[in-house]
This record gives sequence, C-alpha cells and structure tokens, in this order.
Amino acid sequence: MRIRIAKEFIWEMSHRLPFHNGDCKNIHGHTYKVRVEIEGETDSNGILIDYYDLSKIVAPVIHEMDHAFLVDENDELMLNFLSANKFKHVVVPFTTTAENIAASIIDTLKFRFQDHPNIDTLKIRFHETSDVFAELEIKIK
Repeated sequence: MRIRIAKEFIWEMSHRLPFHNGDCKNIHGHTYKVRVEIEGETDSNGILIDYYDLSKIVAPVIHEMDHAFLVDENDELMLNFLSANKFKHVVVPFTTTAENIAASIIDTLKFRFQDHPNIDTLKIRFHETSDVFAELEIKIK
C-alpha cells in the first residue's frame, strides 16, 4: 500500500540577515518547526517506517541547530562575536533565509532516508514563524 506519513519537530534558534533593510538585519530568534513527510510503500506489516526510527533520523539534524545561532560563513562580524564568546553556533554556506534553511534541511535528510528502499519521496514544510513557511518536495529514489 502506498502511503504518506509525517512528524513535526520544534526547536529554538537565532540568526540574522545582514543584507536586509529592515528589522531582520538584527540578531533575533524564532521557534522553528519542520514537518517531515515521507512517502512510499508499506512493508508486510503495513508500516512505512516506525515513527521512532523517523525520529532517530531527523532528531540529530534538529539537535545540532537547537538553541544555536545559525550564521552565514561570510558574516565575519557574527562569526568573530560568537567564537570569542563561545556561543553555540552553526556555520552554513548560505544566507539564513527560510528558503535556504529549508533547502539545507531537505538536502541533509535525503541521504538519511536512502537506507530505506521503500521510501521514495521526502517533503518538508519549514516554519520560521507560526504563519510563514517554505516547502520543498524531492524524490529520493
């Protein structure tokens, strides 16, 4: 049977958009949420993947960002400040827009689901706030 299942993950993270002409150029944080949906064929027991196993795949990605500052590798001001003060931060090769963060998450997760031959589609809905999100869907097989 072909089916789609999903699980949501929530974490706190901060960032800034140095190019922005408005408030987002300042240091600020959000309560982020990502809904991870996978699709494929169930096994003989009627399971696509155990929700516990789904969490084991996704949770390490979220844990790395939880209570961290996500910083563009080109933002020298923030890199120096975060490093000098030993604040938790994750350096990324992109500006930290919702669109780019979503693309980075799905790119990381697609490799983690490749060990499950019955799963062929991955979709994420990445919420920066409660009412705005970026959504991507890819084939992983």
